[in-house]
Amino acid sequence: MVFVPSVDDVQDALSNVIDPELGLDFVELGLVYEVEVDGTDVHVTFTLTSPGCPIGPQVTEQIKEYVGELDDVDSVTATMTFSPPWTPDMMSEDAKFALGY
Repeated sequence: MVFVPSVDDVQDALSNVIDPELGLDFVELGLVYEVEVDGTDVHVTFTLTSPGCPIGPQVTEQIKEYVGELDDVDSVTATMTFSPPWTPDMMSEDAKFALGY
C-alpha cells in the first residue's frame, strides 16, 4: 500500500523553509499559495515578499529538499508566482506579532 502525503504533511515540511531576512518560515509568512498532492507527486506554488528578492532559487531547492524527504513522495515541483502579489496581510497572526504588524 502506498502512503499518500496529506497537504498538512507537506505544509509541515514547508515550515522548515525559512526566509533568511525575516527569520520566519514560509508557511507563517503566507508565502505558500497552494499545495497540490497528486498521488506521490507534490506541487507547491509559492511567492516571495518582493519580485526583486534574490532567494528564489534557494527557496525552490529547499522546498524540493524538505518535501522530498516525506515518505512516498516521488517528485516535487515548486513554482514561483507573483500573482497575487504578497502583502503582510497574508501572514499568520503569530508572524504579524513577531514582526510588529
